[in-house]
Amino acid sequence: MTLAEDRAAAVFGARHGREPAGVAFARGRVNLIGEHVDYNAGLVLPLALREGTAVAWAPRDDGAIVAWTEDFAAQDRFTPGEPAPPGPVGWRHYLRGVAACGPEHGVAVAGADLVIAGTLPRGAGLSSSASLGVAVARALSAAAEAVAPTLALARTAQAAEHRFAGVRCGIMDPLASAGAPAGHALLIDCRSLALEPIALPADWAVLVVLSGVERGLAEGEYNARRAQCEAAARALAVASLREATPAMVESLAPLLRRRARHVVTEIARTEAAAESLRRADLAGFGALLRDGQRSLREDFETSVAAVDALVAILDAAIGLEGGARMTGAGFGGAVVAVCAEAEAERVAAAARAAYRTPAGEPPTVLVA
Repeated sequence: MTLAEDRAAAVFGARHGREPAGVAFARGRVNLIGEHVDYNAGLVLPLALREGTAVAWAPRDDGAIVAWTEDFAAQDRFTPGEPAPPGPVGWRHYLRGVAACGPEHGVAVAGADLVIAGTLPRGAGLSSSASLGVAVARALSAAAEAVAPTLALARTAQAAEHRFAGVRCGIMDPLASAGAPAGHALLIDCRSLALEPIALPADWAVLVVLSGVERGLAEGEYNARRAQCEAAARALAVASLREATPAMVESLAPLLRRRARHVVTEIARTEAAAESLRRADLAGFGALLRDGQRSLREDFETSVAAVDALVAILDAAIGLEGGARMTGAGFGGAVVAVCAEAEAERVAAAARAAYRTPAGEPPTVLVA
């Protein structure tokens, strides 16, 4: 069992005086490349993390869902279908969203006692919210004596974010959390939903370095970028920017041109990165990461100064055999770095030595 699963089971026993009937787990993810293209029907290449969210569960006879979260030391009690409580978006919104949206997407829901514990840092762009949604959906499905398919879990978690958290996220995060196999990147075609696991070469290392700059997707910037992409697709008379070409994009007004140019080139970069991964071409993969960071900074404008500085430190330490870029939706969060396994500790040490978070601390480094 993972650390999160152990914690959830132990707290469940302490609170309820009995063992849970089971423990559901969903991993976080780091997106290697393919940023802000899932809602444009593009290609993405996430990698599952060891860290994630665990939900210890046992069925209840009264139909109520009674949940305790160890991370926030807080409880919620409701019946499926109840609206989210007023106030800022928090864990209760995701929980109620999953319970309400699950049956619509093929996830059975039953009354249950739940204890939630996680090991993912929040606000770091590592899919803590998608991991929570998928783990809760798995637990409620198990309490209903059912097993939900991967896509049903992902659709449920996505719908909960849309309707209860106000974030119009794409399918990548919940689908990666629900379906990415260990040791493999998962190439997801967000138009067809075709999945291709690609093994990570044994002599590569993937580092996730936390900038310490927290982000809030529901504060408007993420939804604004999605609206701009949709406006660009309408202007080009295409169903999504997946259908656009570089030449078409040049006809757009300046702001929409930059947004669409990032999407079109990022889809091409992701396809090339998947091929570099299949060939174990570390230098080629790193060049694509660096070009993606430039596009996110200049065309999509989702990177921030602290993240740019951290990326530069990592790129300097890695050299040409690998590269780094921001990962996740942006406006803070984490940086992903890919390098030779033999160089991983030196690269991590360089980041800890040269970068300080807004709180003045060295960055946390996770090994994916």
